Amino acid sequence: MSAAVQCLAGAAGDAGRLAARLGLAVDLIDVHRFPDGEIKVTVGPAADKVILYMPLDRANEKLIALLLAAEALRRGGARRLVLVAPYLCYMRQDTAFNAGEAISQKVIGPLIARTVDRVVTVDAHLHRTHDISAVFPGIAAEDLSAMPAIADALRGTLGANTVVVGPDEESAQWVGELARRLGLDHVVGTKTRAGDRSVSIRFDNAARLKGRPALLVDDIVSSGGTLVTCANALTAAGVTSIDCVVTHALFPPGMLDDFKRAGIRSLRSTTSVPHPTNAIALDHLLADALRDEVTP
Repeated sequence: MSAAVQCLAGAAGDAGRLAARLGLAVDLIDVHRFPDGEIKVTVGPAADKVILYMPLDRANEKLIALLLAAEALRRGGARRLVLVAPYLCYMRQDTAFNAGEAISQKVIGPLIARTVDRVVTVDAHLHRTHDISAVFPGIAAEDLSAMPAIADALRGTLGANTVVVGPDEESAQWVGELARRLGLDHVVGTKTRAGDRSVSIRFDNAARLKGRPALLVDDIVSSGGTLVTCANALTAAGVTSIDCVVTHALFPPGMLDDFKRAGIRSLRSTTSVPHPTNAIALDHLLADALRDEVTP
């Protein structure tokens, strides 16, 4: 069964490296925008098996591009479609927090499951949903951890006194894993959210932070409010320096100045979403997960 990788132009570099690891060709999916905002999608030649490399940031247009690309590929003869979405959209709304709210996860998950045969993602923003397969009924799905790749990139670069810090209880799972892999202590804050851009963070065990360098870890940085608030709390706790690593960098690059003013001296992200802060490649992680798709 022949196989190939196809991607949107914005992810060509990351998709190309992944394709090279898998020994596959890569084709670009062309997106033409009509004056009224609709799009036309043109895919490359359809192999029997197509790996669609598509980080789903800026999701509203990309989801339409995914649906249209899948239609064209199926009609062109593709028998199996594998979506590689290192960042997976619309997962945060997994319940109705207020009357009348839509539960986006229950809409987008089944929509994607009807479109492709397998989903591979990284550090999906899941809270009350404990198994990624529940998001995508009837198809295979894997939620990979970026922490092994992050640990490999950071190993040997941090002082033994560094404390790995998570901004809230939700971050405890990956902060603990990263700290364990690096052999470092870790601390998790308590976050109270008043809105999308209004949060407060406190560290009940601030004494463990005083006089130590901090490595701040988060899965998604979008508005940046949590990161700035956490950095301010760490400074108040007496840390000597703050470096930051995130899985998904969704924030505008201009916000890096805001982070520096808050005391964050460096910020590195994985390649889950193309971004100027990308410093930690996920190629090896994704290639290992996809090896069974290209092994005869």
